[in-house]
Amino acid sequence: MAEAHQAVAFQFTITPEGIDLRLSYQALSQIYLSGLRSWKKRISRMRNRVIKGVYPASPSSWLFVVIAILATMYMRSDPSMGLIAKIQEHLPVSLSLSVQGQTMLSVLVFSTLLWLSLILTLRFCLKLLLSYHRWMFEQHGHISTTTKVWVTLVRLLSGRKPLLYSYQTSLPCLPVPPIKDTLERYLESVRPLLSGPGFQRMTVLAAQFENSLGNRLQRYLKLKALWATNYVSDWWEEYIYLRGRGPIMVNSNYYGMDFLYVTPTPIQAARAGNTITALLLYRRKVNSEQLTPVSPATSTVIPLCAAQCERMFNTTRTPGEETDVLQHWQDSEFVTVYHRGRYFRLWVYKAGRLLSPREIEYQIQRILDDPSPPGPGEDRLGALTAGDRVPWCAVRKQYFSSGVNKRSLDCIERAAFFVTLDDEEQGMMGEDPVGNLDRYAKSLLHGKCYDRWFDKSFSVVVYKNGKNGLNAEHSWADAPTVAHLWEFTLATDAFQLGYTEDGHCKGEVERSLPPPQRLTWDIPVEEQVSISLSVAQALADDVDCHVFPFRDFGKGRIKKLKISPDAFIQLALQLAYYRDRKTFCLTYEASMTRLFREGRTETVRSCSNEGCAFVKAVESGETAYREEHCRRLFRLAAEKHQNLYRLAMTGSGIDRHLFCLYVVSKYLGVESPFLTEVLSEPWRLSTSQTPVQQLELFDMKNHPDFISLGGGFGPVADDGYGVSYIIVGEDMINYHVSCKHSFSETDSHRFGAQISRALLDLLSVLTPAKTENSQAQDKKQQ
Repeated sequence: MAEAHQAVAFQFTITPEGIDLRLSYQALSQIYLSGLRSWKKRISRMRNRVIKGVYPASPSSWLFVVIAILATMYMRSDPSMGLIAKIQEHLPVSLSLSVQGQTMLSVLVFSTLLWLSLILTLRFCLKLLLSYHRWMFEQHGHISTTTKVWVTLVRLLSGRKPLLYSYQTSLPCLPVPPIKDTLERYLESVRPLLSGPGFQRMTVLAAQFENSLGNRLQRYLKLKALWATNYVSDWWEEYIYLRGRGPIMVNSNYYGMDFLYVTPTPIQAARAGNTITALLLYRRKVNSEQLTPVSPATSTVIPLCAAQCERMFNTTRTPGEETDVLQHWQDSEFVTVYHRGRYFRLWVYKAGRLLSPREIEYQIQRILDDPSPPGPGEDRLGALTAGDRVPWCAVRKQYFSSGVNKRSLDCIERAAFFVTLDDEEQGMMGEDPVGNLDRYAKSLLHGKCYDRWFDKSFSVVVYKNGKNGLNAEHSWADAPTVAHLWEFTLATDAFQLGYTEDGHCKGEVERSLPPPQRLTWDIPVEEQVSISLSVAQALADDVDCHVFPFRDFGKGRIKKLKISPDAFIQLALQLAYYRDRKTFCLTYEASMTRLFREGRTETVRSCSNEGCAFVKAVESGETAYREEHCRRLFRLAAEKHQNLYRLAMTGSGIDRHLFCLYVVSKYLGVESPFLTEVLSEPWRLSTSQTPVQQLELFDMKNHPDFISLGGGFGPVADDGYGVSYIIVGEDMINYHVSCKHSFSETDSHRFGAQISRALLDLLSVLTPAKTENSQAQDKKQQ
């Protein structure tokens, strides 16, 4: 009851002598300071809105324009060509002002209108500049004069210190590709996967679609592109993510891992303290828009859309009968913590002050030391978010819409994020490091199926031995946005906040902090919890995960061959899959379209004619390994892959266009055999690269052991593989492979071995064999 007493700001009693009023000045002070923080945030948001609203100009430029106009008027020159006089004639307050006052007010009105016109002109010019994408198709080191001039103009118009969302209104809209181009690229992408008659049939279907229904659907799509900021993203979020009625655990949610070799502290509460603090510091940067707008890896001047950052914190996905809904709250001063079947609300601010890492550790330790048992049905309540969505929706409406259950559920859903204090130990440790890494991945992907809240935008997991990780819900954002957050968190935890010599967080502790509040429940739904848990458990048990670091070489060796590391890795995956399954398959590689406003992802169809030709040449026999023919085919395949990636990034991809055409056809109530067949094709090899975006945060020379493991996801197809990889430093590539035990022909460990073998074989193909003379010279030098 301590927190209840502290919440009372004043008390009064009625006596025969009158009313005895007793004020708690400490409580009033806390209320004042908390309100002061809230008003500071409002003022900061208003200031940022003004700065964004006038970008790429600055608010101070208005004063410059006013002074310039006044100076010219003083010199008896009229830069407005009579407009100031016209404004003066029509001023509604002209009778109450002197002539000089009327002139001054007219100048201010004209200057403001001129200033706003200049802002719109600059913004339009910046949007035109950001629509230029030819720079992506130029060879590295061979920059055209046009691109050099373009870079200079972008830098001039971008201003010195743009805020996180400053570029949003200047980003171009995603263009709708010509339907003829999309169909041609689609047919080219399926050519290596279909037999002669099958390809001919698909060609006929595509032609019929283009000549009949396709152009009609295209007109509706162009109309939407004129009206909406992005013609894909809202439908993609709605139909691919939110309308899914199956479990989001494994099928949609993905995970991120801790450092591979290092655990900054073995104390669970301390690691949680620093991790929570680092996440909240990132939230502060997002709210104040002090994060530098992210740019592609190949450029430092081109901004990427930051819209996904808006729903990073204080966000949850709530279930519905037909579709789920993303709910976002402006702010939250607490996080929700799960430990051994109990839920706690942990306040992370006191009187407007963010608690120190040491204070958060102190509060976390209180939760760890709490001996109280979970209430009836409380320990496995999270299974509702892991099972099917419709039953969870029904239970939520019936039992969580009022009373104590609603109050406790609101604490979870409105929290900044969710924290699980896991009672297991994870990481690459002990006598079985390979198996432990696999178990670590599965734990982050699904845990025990009830100890994560899969609806939250992301859940942080801190293990008993100090290892950590996170599980992210997919509908609100894509992996690069979460990866940026997690990079900042790991770097801030290890290098900025740090720990004392005995492994505890730094800072002082205010012992008078109220303890974390235990959430209470009245749960008469244990039967549905058990049903959801059985569905989730069957899904989790079926997942086969394998995580392995490839240490033989990395991007440093690949770049010496003047090859794109991503193209190299993707061709290695094609070779590995061909060896594993003796065939080729439709391959999904995630690309981004964040060069455009509200852009999300696009598919790169990595299985190309050129790639298949190279794989077949390699597999034709050992004698072909070092022939120039193989190397030439590889160069062609790598160049083709890079071109496909660039097309996807610049709005000329295949799959999002076809997906939107399919959605329009459903709205119109018409059937297209072509679109139905295209949208039903399974992605048996789904791949994604986790980019390292903030290299400046990690000092790999002085701290080489602080290597990130990246993250992974579950298989997309029941008979396929999910492969995620992260290129770390110059000499390592970390892989995450997943598939399902229920399909006997897939095996994550076997496919992982095939990937390693393929990488080594590709390097062997691309490294010319030394002649006897060169070998003799090497021995002589040694």
